[in-house]
Amino acid sequence: MNLLPIPAFSDNYIWILHHRQQAIVVDPGEAQPVLQALDRLGLTLQAILITHHHGDHTDGVAPLCQATQAVVYGPARESMPAGTVALRGGDAFSALGVSWRVIDVPGHTAGHIAYYGEQPDQAPLLFCGDTLFSGGCGRLFEGTPAQMQASLDTLAALPDDTRVCCAHEYTLSNLKFACAVEPGNTALLQYQSLCQDLRARHQPTLPSRIGHERDINPFLRTRVPAVVAAAQAHAGTPIDRCDPVAVLAQLREWKNIF
Repeated sequence: MNLLPIPAFSDNYIWILHHRQQAIVVDPGEAQPVLQALDRLGLTLQAILITHHHGDHTDGVAPLCQATQAVVYGPARESMPAGTVALRGGDAFSALGVSWRVIDVPGHTAGHIAYYGEQPDQAPLLFCGDTLFSGGCGRLFEGTPAQMQASLDTLAALPDDTRVCCAHEYTLSNLKFACAVEPGNTALLQYQSLCQDLRARHQPTLPSRIGHERDINPFLRTRVPAVVAAAQAHAGTPIDRCDPVAVLAQLREWKNIF
């Protein structure tokens, strides 16, 4: 099983997972990069997985379906292209020989879903769209801080070695913010150095790992005293230290203007 991030637009990744001559793609905002990769690798597109309705994740679906007849899976609670197999949290299906479990992760959008796949002898896969980024999380365009906190808690509970395949190369900017929140986090500083080196060599920083994100991502660390203190200091007003939702809300507002 081979995993490949295809760059799209300025900072998107369209993920291709392929085995032998069959492939699936995740969040194809553009069709052409996918078609080129399929042709180059000699692959047949079996399925398209969509995490949420934003155009930079869906605009390539129609031309890909016209070219390949792939089955499309997407969130039941959002407007999707015609013919999409509608999925909700707890649903399961098989594609490319992988058993996929659907997880509801509202926050960035109201009906956002993620796909968690397990396969023998390889680390699990998480296609999480714009909910969880390496070192960060998505903006709250439609959901609430409480929804995002619950979604991130669910993802953080996945196995440590789960590969985090998010949809944007936002890592360096996220880590710059994370360092402002937790400047004494040694694991974070080491990871920032590694990612800077990868980007200097034009390499992706993704996929990350869930276990690692728990150590460095402030949005997964809303119960850590140093993160709570930083959020409170930035707010300039008291924050309930026992309320991770309030901490996340302040972190997200801070990141929006960082």
